[in-house]
Amino acid sequence: MQSLSSICKKLGRSSRFFIELAPSVGFSTSRYFCSQKKKKNPYQEVDQNKYSNLIRSIVSTKISCQTPESLFQEDDLLYGPVSKCKAQEQESGPIVTQNTILLLNPEKRNVSNIPTDSSVPLKIPLQKNKMPSVTRILQQTMTAKQILNLERWKRGMILELGEDGFAEYTKDIFLQGKHFHEALEAMLSSQEQLKELDEKTISSGYVASVWHVLKDVSGVRALESAVHHETLKYLGLIDCVAEYRPYSSSPGLSLQCLKTAYLRGKLCVIDWKTSEKPKPFIRNTFDNPLQVVAYVGAINHDANYNFEVQCGLIVVAYKDGSPAHTHFMDSKLCSQYWSKWLLRLEKYTEKEKNQTTPNPN
Repeated sequence: MQSLSSICKKLGRSSRFFIELAPSVGFSTSRYFCSQKKKKNPYQEVDQNKYSNLIRSIVSTKISCQTPESLFQEDDLLYGPVSKCKAQEQESGPIVTQNTILLLNPEKRNVSNIPTDSSVPLKIPLQKNKMPSVTRILQQTMTAKQILNLERWKRGMILELGEDGFAEYTKDIFLQGKHFHEALEAMLSSQEQLKELDEKTISSGYVASVWHVLKDVSGVRALESAVHHETLKYLGLIDCVAEYRPYSSSPGLSLQCLKTAYLRGKLCVIDWKTSEKPKPFIRNTFDNPLQVVAYVGAINHDANYNFEVQCGLIVVAYKDGSPAHTHFMDSKLCSQYWSKWLLRLEKYTEKEKNQTTPNPN
C-alpha cells in the first residue's frame, strides 16, 4: 500500500491539482506519539488525607466577596462621606441631667418614722393649675419608637374592632381601672367605704389578683392624694403611700425575703396598674417606674407631707384573677430612675419653651 505522502506528490504533478504540501503534516500512525509519557498532574502529589478537613471547611463556608474597603466605598456612594461632627457627638458619652435636685429630702427624714395621730390617710384633692402633670410630661416626651409602637397597636385594634368598637374598648378599660382603684381605696381606708361598694366590684378579677399583695400592705399614709414638687414645678395624683412588707404572711423566710427584710418600717409609693397581658419584669411596665419615682420625689418636696419616701412599688393586676406581678423599687433603683425622669422633665421644658418662643420671621 502506498503511503499518503507519495500519493499526494503524484497528485501535485497533475495539471488539475495545485496542492502545496505543508512542511510537516500532523498525521502519523507512528508508535512514538502513543508511547510518549503523559505529564504529571501537580494536584496528584497533594496529600489528600492531610488537607481533607481544610478543603471541606473551605468548601462548606460561605465567604462574602465584600471587604471592609468595599463596604466603606458603598456607604460613601449611598450616604455620602462620614461626618466628623456626628462621630464627636457619639464619643461625648451619655447625656447627663443639669438638675441637681435630689430625690430624697434630709429635712423630712427625722420625722418620717414618727406615727401620725390620725389614722385617716391623707387625701388631698387635685387642683389644676399651670403646672404640668407627670402623665402629660411622659406622654409629650415619648421616644419615636414608643410612639410607633403605640400607633401600630392602635391601628391593629381599629382593624380588628373598627372605629366604634375601639372607642368602646378604651372606654371600658377606663371604667374598669376606675372601679378597681375605688375598690382598693375602700379596702385600704375604712370598712364604711367598703360597704358602699357593690359586690360585683369587690369580687372582680382585678381585686382577686392583688389579694395576696394587700396582705403585705399596712400603715397607709395617703390614698388618691394630689402631690406637687415645689422646686421642679410638676404635679400628680398618687394611688397609695404605705408600708410594704413582702412575704410577711408566709410561714418561712425565703432568700428574697431576707434581701428585702430591711423594708420593714419604710414607706413606699404604690402604683396600681391593670393589664390584659402578663408583665413579669419591670422593663415590661414601660414608663411606669418613671411615674412612680416622680411621685416619690414630689412627696419628699411637698410641704403637705411631713414624711419621706424612699421606695416604690408597681403592682400589675390581671382581669382573669391570676396573681398580680409586683415590681419593687428600692432606694438605689429609684435613684437611677430619678436621673432618667429629670432628663424627661428637661426635654419637656425645652419643648414647651420652643413652642412658646415667637418665630422671628
